[in-house]
Amino acid sequence: MAVPPLFSPIPPAIHPRHAEIDVETAAWAETYEIGSVALRRRLVQHEIGVFAARVLPHGREEVAQLISDFVLWLFGVDDGHCEEGDLGQRPGDLAGALHSLLRVAQQPQAPLLLDDPLARGLRDLRARIDEFGTASQAARWVACLREYAFSVVWEASHRSAGTVPSLTDYTLMRLYDGATTVVFPLLEMGHGYELQPHERDDRMVQAAEEMASFVITWDNDLFSDHKERRSGGGYYLNVLRVLEAEGLSPEEAMTRAIAQRDRVLTLFVRLTDHLSATGSPQMRQYVAGLRSFVRGSQDWGIRSVRYTTPGDPAGLPTVFSDTATDDSPEPLGIDAVSWWWDVVPAGSSSAKRSATRPARREGLIGAR
Repeated sequence: MAVPPLFSPIPPAIHPRHAEIDVETAAWAETYEIGSVALRRRLVQHEIGVFAARVLPHGREEVAQLISDFVLWLFGVDDGHCEEGDLGQRPGDLAGALHSLLRVAQQPQAPLLLDDPLARGLRDLRARIDEFGTASQAARWVACLREYAFSVVWEASHRSAGTVPSLTDYTLMRLYDGATTVVFPLLEMGHGYELQPHERDDRMVQAAEEMASFVITWDNDLFSDHKERRSGGGYYLNVLRVLEAEGLSPEEAMTRAIAQRDRVLTLFVRLTDHLSATGSPQMRQYVAGLRSFVRGSQDWGIRSVRYTTPGDPAGLPTVFSDTATDDSPEPLGIDAVSWWWDVVPAGSSSAKRSATRPARREGLIGAR
């Protein structure tokens, strides 16, 4: 089923060194032998460096490179262990494997998994995290990596049982198993600053981060549905399948999922407008980074062969729309995230205006 042009009020951007970043990530994957040979050959075709360049379009090239290499490493874990590997059907064993990798991330000097390619790659990533970030940013990165590991084990439990979680449970799991939170500390490192604790712990900032994760992962579910349904593995899990399990037809599920992400994206723009207007210069930079992460994921998602699957075209959009299908200010009715609407200040109409302008068909910056 084709995905229609999606609402995106955030302007696109890309780091000028995107091609070089992509080439370096392919070399990094070979150096550390991430994944099987077959998996590695696929991953280096996905233009992960271009993704990182869209996430950090104006930041330090070294950190954009770090994001690119890290995302490829995450795909090595997610594709190699969880989606395609035997561990993805054995949540207990997967938990043990990920726990050892987490120890490497936390204490890279520990003599664990010394011959394991993922562990060796992770040690290199941690060394670069320490080079470009503060001690607290590195600690937050490890903590977010732990959240990711916990959530993919949770997903593996459903995969092994062949079950589909409720929408509320899926939403909570998806905030973390998409590995979006692990990138957040790198957004700060990319511009050489750190949010102050009172800003970092502010509920509005936490809501903005979760909204960004929601939109990014809902979009990913839409973009990857075609690939997952035809993967041959039998079991797949995304928001469309969750909604279908709750009684919606495939067409109704697509419409509902798009409306959900549109409503959250409208709220996200409204909240980040407020944070940018009232926060410190570091806060303005951070919310700009969250926006770039959202838009960069969208631009990459509709172009990468990971999702377009040229041999069996996925029917993805090539443009975005200025018009939201749902810009209601009411909560979605998903208990896990209903608190977002409680912390967004009333009175901002910027998102409403951007969501109701006439549709504009928009190409992509950096298209080749």
